[in-house]
Amino acid sequence: MADRLPSPLRLLVHQIGYQNRVFRRVPIAAFFTLAFPLMFLLLFAAIFGDVGISGGHEVAAAQFYAPGLAVFTAASATYTNIGISTAVARDEGILRRVRSTPLPRWVYLGGVVGSGVCIAVFGVALMLTVGIGIYGVDADAGRLLPAVVAFVVGTASFAMLGLALAALAPSGQSSPALAQATILPMAFVSDVFISVGDDPARWLEVVGDVLPLKAFVESFFAAFDPYRTGSAWEPELLVRMGLWGVFGAVVAARRFRWEPSTGSSSGPRGDRSRRHQGRSVPS
Repeated sequence: MADRLPSPLRLLVHQIGYQNRVFRRVPIAAFFTLAFPLMFLLLFAAIFGDVGISGGHEVAAAQFYAPGLAVFTAASATYTNIGISTAVARDEGILRRVRSTPLPRWVYLGGVVGSGVCIAVFGVALMLTVGIGIYGVDADAGRLLPAVVAFVVGTASFAMLGLALAALAPSGQSSPALAQATILPMAFVSDVFISVGDDPARWLEVVGDVLPLKAFVESFFAAFDPYRTGSAWEPELLVRMGLWGVFGAVVAARRFRWEPSTGSSSGPRGDRSRRHQGRSVPS
């Protein structure tokens, strides 16, 4: 019997697929993660003309917004989605049940993170497909590798920050407010919804430079900047994102809880509503 048990990798892949199915069954989460940024791209491309970027240059609105909103989609799929869904699962008693099953804890959390990364890949591909196919966004194939590396480092870092968000959220009910209260202001100072320009207020520049989303946007946009003549690699920005990912991992490791928050409503009704979430039974 032991030799018929699935390998840890197969368990992880199965758990990722399970978490993907859970995501698809929550339309509101799919809307705000995937459709919401795409809607902004369509609106901004129709409303705005050229947008000023660093160096005193201007690009078409779609050229500016498609990469930035693709990054925002990736951050939402990891940071927001992982943080909220994990905090809610904890308060519904799902994490406690996972801990009492043979399923290794790292497989469950790996499934949550892996699902967020899969959703991020799909969202970025969708955003860039619309940007390139409909609006003619310039994309240099020779700069694909720097963009992929920026995406990998960025999504990994925001996934760890998502676990940190779940660890720090007082309850599942408070996690959506905490997630939106952090990611939306961060987006406004990170060249996602507006171009900060070459001469922003000093405090605005400092805040944007410290937070990880601007580093994600700038390192990813470097591959789509039509005025850039040198390499599209941004090692300093990659290191900055990586440090934030390490910070998130440390916070999650020290503060993560598997037990429901005190006073949470994780009774039988909540358990029945999502009875099998968090436990994967290999086929």
